[in-house]
Amino acid sequence: MAHADNATLPRWDLSDLYAGLTDPAISRDLAACEEEARNFGKRWKGALGAASGPDLAEAIAEYERIDQRMGRLGAFAQLSFAAQTSDPETGRFSQGMTERLTAISSHLLFFTLEFNRLEEDDLAQRLSTPELARWTPFLRDLRVWRPYQLTDEVEQVLVEKSVTGRASWNRLFDETMASLTVELEGETRPLGDALNQLSSPDREKRRIAAGEVSRVLGANQRLLVLITNTLAKDKAIEDGLRDFPRPTSSRNRANMVEDEVVEALVSAVDADYARLAHRYYSLKAGWLGLDKLQHWDRNAPLPGDEDRLIPWDDAKTIVRDAYTRFDPRLGELVGRFMDNDWIDVPPVPGKSSGAFAHPVTPDTHPYVLLNYHGRSRDVMTLAHELGHGAHQLLAARQGYLQSSTPLTLAETASVFGEMLTFQALLDAEENPARRRRMLAGKVEDMLNTVVRQIAFYQFETKVHDERRNGELSPERLGEIWREVQLRSLGPAFEFSPDYDIYWSYVPHFVHAPFYVYAYAFGDCLVNALYGVYQSEANGQGGTAAFQDRYLAMLEAGGTKRHAELLAPFGLDATDPGFWRKGLDVISGFIDELEAQEKQDKSV
Repeated sequence: MAHADNATLPRWDLSDLYAGLTDPAISRDLAACEEEARNFGKRWKGALGAASGPDLAEAIAEYERIDQRMGRLGAFAQLSFAAQTSDPETGRFSQGMTERLTAISSHLLFFTLEFNRLEEDDLAQRLSTPELARWTPFLRDLRVWRPYQLTDEVEQVLVEKSVTGRASWNRLFDETMASLTVELEGETRPLGDALNQLSSPDREKRRIAAGEVSRVLGANQRLLVLITNTLAKDKAIEDGLRDFPRPTSSRNRANMVEDEVVEALVSAVDADYARLAHRYYSLKAGWLGLDKLQHWDRNAPLPGDEDRLIPWDDAKTIVRDAYTRFDPRLGELVGRFMDNDWIDVPPVPGKSSGAFAHPVTPDTHPYVLLNYHGRSRDVMTLAHELGHGAHQLLAARQGYLQSSTPLTLAETASVFGEMLTFQALLDAEENPARRRRMLAGKVEDMLNTVVRQIAFYQFETKVHDERRNGELSPERLGEIWREVQLRSLGPAFEFSPDYDIYWSYVPHFVHAPFYVYAYAFGDCLVNALYGVYQSEANGQGGTAAFQDRYLAMLEAGGTKRHAELLAPFGLDATDPGFWRKGLDVISGFIDELEAQEKQDKSV
């Protein structure tokens, strides 16, 4: 069921960037970027080896200015396309912008390549100058790629071919998914409406919606399988050229996290599948009066759930108040998004599915995309994305090159914001039955974030490993999907064959391979972090001190790694017990639900 009146929900206003697709400022900025990039190349190409520390600092600052202007143009194109994915003119504009910016960036490519050819001792000596020292985080993260860097000629080809390679396949996927429609109750609707109906309290409606999703994805199976196989092979080729040890290694380097830390997370969650998902879904099957759950029952509301629509204005108040109670500074930041046209809210045809917060440049502001249906989970999504937005605003003070946070830490503020909002709602609820339903809903959200995302990661790992030996058939992709779903969700489920195609609508597999574990990383991290906050709030330290440390962590952006950021809270992601702490929070909620279940049966 969609929101009662989508026409009243706000759309974002991109005029803070450009007035529209035909704004003359776009052509002027593109021309300026082209000229500046060419001049930059003429001045600095081949000159970095002999440049002093202050000269290198000047070069980085100039590089940042050009990159930031290009980032503004690229963000406008991406946001315009996300809001109108099925519009041909917007699609052409987005593709044209990608091609133009890629061509301009080719004039800048030499810069990072030459920097990485500087010897360690030589660079360390120049970093002793204060002008260059401020760029230490940028150079530290750049040097991570040094062992995997190819020749300038090969790097140039990879950049220039990307617009007709991965980027084109991504666009094809987006346009295909945005155009897919289903038949529900005699109406033609976007695919997202059927996915949303999988949360309906009416089991027959869920079954019909699931069948429509399977039918439509199945009808497009040939194309979706081709996209997946092609992109997996494309990644394998580049990984081989760069000599990455595993398919996941490039993502881990981008996240500034060690392979071993990620594997420790995956192993910890995998070992806890039975303690978490298996146990919870067995409870849920009983609550629904079912011997076995079908895949369309996974997100079913619990019996007695009113499933009421939450008006948009109420959602804004709930989220703003939760952030403000924690810290008025954060409340003010999330309020900016609500008080300005920085959020695109309604679920409308031709719009990208899901939700995101998109940073632009430090001198502007991020934008948030939602598909708000008025459910409680949509309120949590709003809290999540506004956490990202606040994080991006705080980190902007680090500048364009050093504000971006690795994905493993990028989920911190968003998941923490969800927890703040949930706890505020839970504390205010006095009805035991409603409280239990809220707690169960939170458990489901956490399982979706931790268990489901790690299962997604395991699916990707198997697909990319097997793709090295040849294309995967639709049947084999379905088998892998079913295997990881059975392992992760447990014996309470009986998966029908039509579920085998559901892997194909997950956009992360296409746009950002192995991105998904960052959600689990962030959730477990936040669970541990929230435990510290609760401990201090209960008298074991000052909460104001926690809030100051928390905001300082967000303000750091990409200037610090996870070890530095977590140390002030007494947390260490390299400690195997760290992940257990995060998983114990989920298990504790399930313990409470089981205890309530036993109490109800004894009455």
